[in-house]
This record gives sequence, structure tokens and C-alpha cells, in this order.
Amino acid sequence: MAFVLTSPAFTDGATLPQAQVYNGMGQTGQNLSPALEWKNAPEGTKSFVVTTYDPDAPTGSGWWHWVVANIPASVTVLPEGAGSGKGGLPEGAVQVRTDFGAPGYGGAAPPPGPAHRYIFSVYALDVPKLDIAPDASPAMVGFMVHHHKLASASLTALYAGQKP
Repeated sequence: MAFVLTSPAFTDGATLPQAQVYNGMGQTGQNLSPALEWKNAPEGTKSFVVTTYDPDAPTGSGWWHWVVANIPASVTVLPEGAGSGKGGLPEGAVQVRTDFGAPGYGGAAPPPGPAHRYIFSVYALDVPKLDIAPDASPAMVGFMVHHHKLASASLTALYAGQKP
């Protein structure tokens, strides 16, 4: 069975709900991280990392919206708002700095124009934790994930920026 990531808030390829859109930068969302669920992690999984990335951001390097590491292997669900200070992150989990400049979830906030892809991913790792601090960059976490990844699963949502 394949390692799978799902969300009760949206299906793969659907529009991201307003609840997961940023509140600022021309957007009027609720800035809540979506509820996420995963199953069928490979044998030997000792922890998980969850990320949200927009490869279409006009930066030359995309935009990191959320990175949370050190999720225990016993956890397979994050409730809505877990990355937004609403509770639900497991003990020991670490959210690192995003491209908004601070740890925690930052919702979709593309400029007006075509829809951007928001790729939510979960990575199953062969280590119980990554040695990272909240001010670590998403690239640093990605480097560590690359060396410890057993499997990954992704879910993509779309969102187009609103014209002012």
C-alpha cells in the first residue's frame, strides 16, 4: 500500500479553501493550516516532516509556507489550525521559519494572476528527530530530510491571487 496524504478540507487538484488563505498581502483568508492525515508509512518510520511549498511564487526559488519537523511516528493527523497557534501540534514538534520570516503556517497569498500550486507534503524519516531550531531555514530542513527520507506523499491545492 502506498504512503498517502489527504485533507478533509480539499482534494488533490482542488481550490484551496479561504480558511487556508493568508490574511494580508491583499488576501482575506483565515490563515489556518489545514487538517492533514496520512497513512501507510513505511516500516522503520521514526518521525515525520510536513511542508507546504508554492513553486510558482515569483521569487526565483518558490515560497515556503509551512515546515514542521519532529512529528512522532505515532502521529498521523494534524488538526486544522495546528500550525497557526490553535493547538494540536504534538509535543516535540518544531515549526521552522518560513518565507514569511517566522515559524508557523502562512497561507496562500499569490499576486493577482494565474493560480499557484500549493504542495502539501509529508515525509517519513528513519530518525526520531532532526537537530534543528525554529530559526532554521526550510532549505536546511530539506537537506536533512533528503538524507533520512524513507517515503513521501503529497497533496496539491490551487489558489489564484485576487485583484485589489
